[in-house]
Amino acid sequence: MSHKFLCFGLWTALAASVALPAAAEPVFNRIASFPVADNLPKDADKSKATSSEIITASEDGKTLIYSDSPYGAIGFVDITDAAKPKAGGLIKVEGEPTSVAVAGGKVLAAVNTSKDHKNPSGRLDVIDLASRKVQASCDLGGQPDSVAVSPDKTFAAIAIENERDEKLNDGEIPQLPSGDLKIFALKDGAPDCASMKSVTLTGLSEIAPDDAEPEFVSINNENQIAVTLQENNHIAIIDAASGKITSHFSAGTVDLDKIDVKNDGALKFDGSMKGVLREPDTVKWLDNDRIVIANEGDYKGGSRSFTIFSKDGKLLYESGPSLEHKIAEAGHYPDKRNKKGVELEGAEVAKFGDVNYLFVASERASVVGVYKDTGKDPEFVQMLPSGIAPEGILAIPSRNLFVTANEADLVEDGGARSHVMVYELKDQQPSYPKIVSKSKDDGTPLGWGALSGLVADLKEPGKLYAVSDSFYSAAPTIYTIDAKQTPAKITNALVVTRGGQPAQKLDLEGITTDGAGGYWLANEGDQSKLVPHAIFNVNEKGEIKKEIALPEELLPHQTRFGLEGITRVGEGDATVLWMAVQREWKDDEKGFVKLLSYNIKDKSWGAVAYPLDKTKDGWVGLSEITAHDGQLFIIERDNLIGDKAANKKLYRVALEGLKPAKIGEKLPVVEKKLAHDFIADLKSTNGFVVDKLEGFTVDADGNGYAVTDNDGVDNSSGETLFFGIGKVVATN
Repeated sequence: MSHKFLCFGLWTALAASVALPAAAEPVFNRIASFPVADNLPKDADKSKATSSEIITASEDGKTLIYSDSPYGAIGFVDITDAAKPKAGGLIKVEGEPTSVAVAGGKVLAAVNTSKDHKNPSGRLDVIDLASRKVQASCDLGGQPDSVAVSPDKTFAAIAIENERDEKLNDGEIPQLPSGDLKIFALKDGAPDCASMKSVTLTGLSEIAPDDAEPEFVSINNENQIAVTLQENNHIAIIDAASGKITSHFSAGTVDLDKIDVKNDGALKFDGSMKGVLREPDTVKWLDNDRIVIANEGDYKGGSRSFTIFSKDGKLLYESGPSLEHKIAEAGHYPDKRNKKGVELEGAEVAKFGDVNYLFVASERASVVGVYKDTGKDPEFVQMLPSGIAPEGILAIPSRNLFVTANEADLVEDGGARSHVMVYELKDQQPSYPKIVSKSKDDGTPLGWGALSGLVADLKEPGKLYAVSDSFYSAAPTIYTIDAKQTPAKITNALVVTRGGQPAQKLDLEGITTDGAGGYWLANEGDQSKLVPHAIFNVNEKGEIKKEIALPEELLPHQTRFGLEGITRVGEGDATVLWMAVQREWKDDEKGFVKLLSYNIKDKSWGAVAYPLDKTKDGWVGLSEITAHDGQLFIIERDNLIGDKAANKKLYRVALEGLKPAKIGEKLPVVEKKLAHDFIADLKSTNGFVVDKLEGFTVDADGNGYAVTDNDGVDNSSGETLFFGIGKVVATN
């Protein structure tokens, strides 16, 4: 008797049949990710949160410097080899660092020392970059936010925010004392404390004019300072030498159409908001006459755009929700934050060669939009994946580098740490996104996220189907994917319905075809939420035609870690459905999980036991099952991320001789063989390894494809990795 074994071709970015263009435009790709917890001293408690918030670089571009607010420190990263960042250590400061800038060999660090909101205080620390020691400090007389250094290194400006107490009067302003702007003369990079000018910013805005809350500062080549007053929805331009306000104007409002305005578990870009205050956060000079503002809209809320003004207040460009739409098409739309949208917070401008680039960061979507500054309307170039919550972004044109500092650290929840990420501009193909959706006919994005199970079309190579899980509970969806495009493209979304309405109580984790134009879907149950452990048969219209609960003998042993995949073996009356249960149930021996079988003809259930790999940390479970060429292919993974991730594997189990036992009987243990290790694939975009490798299938041409689940961009970077692993070839 002959036996079969499988050989996998070399990993390809997508399907091997996709040809790349002969010449590539210069684009940015991520080349490294550095978890800032690696900068902590050996005796530090690494279970506590760290952060990389605002970031700058030494003048040679080889050392990154960032503010770490929770640890109360300034951190350093050595990027002499930009693709291999090294820990440069930390220096503690007395207080909360809020911003950093570099002038020559000095680091200027703004430090908040306020006891409370009513008694704000702070200082400007001068740190010698070579010795990493604080050499001097200037009292700022208030709570600082942003610090900037003029291009000629003769001035420094600090926005003294004296931020509001968001718990007082629902965060409404005015809340005195007001903030202002400080200007220092610099000599050899160090500020002369005695030269400090205080620029009063009250009486300018229509909103709370007696309580100015400056947020961000930027200085152009003519030593003019642009400062945003976020909650006041205002912008002021100040001459650095004299400290005089040369112009000021309202940031105005924006009308938003075709946006998602409901936190309802569905992506519907059919709403609108009128007269929304822009409420700018970051401001950057595009040249000496134009500024760009990133409109976070965090106070009253929801502007979700970026805007270009002349320095005398003329509106030159308004993005509206256009970037948000591109973010949704890349699967990064944060539905739980849709009242305020993607919250564009960071901005950067820099000239690389002959091109002036504009970068706009979304804190909530964890991406950066890259544009070319045309002098008129910006031209969108690409979307960059970031870590979670990019706060500071930095261009280093002298080295063709771009950097993000990602604020969020989810260590307490077992999630990703705060990261600094490095990108390089060169002639190449963009490595991200791996999968996008098309726009609908009405111009709105086909929103998607939280992809789980995969299955291939029976006849058309490169055509796949995926399901979304319970994150989008109001719109359980089957997506059609064209994997032959680069990036892969979602071309259709079919909502699963019951009685003509989107089906409720679903957590779809697996999908397979039914051979008749419809699908079988695996539903992961959760007794506490009244979500059933079941499988569903839906027709080509997405209508549920049959619901089959798991056998009653199993349910007393249930946990919330139920079905994570489904596949079909055989045709017609000979059809058997195989399902993977994610983790051990109460009747399972530790380290073993069930593969369930369901015979369509006689409606009988059976099971076998699948042995899990052992792990030192976290847990190991199953995420997918798919039948191909006499084998069951099973994704086995741990729940770990980053450097701790060890098990992201594809195993195979031969169908020949696979005889399930009846439920309740002793289950035969299957023999598994390693087919593919996904760790290298998950590192291919140079981010941290994500935990949720969720889907795998083999298309009609024998190509294997896999996808990760981005958790609906909830406590997640939102990255979805979709990739091919080449031909799955059976030989004797």
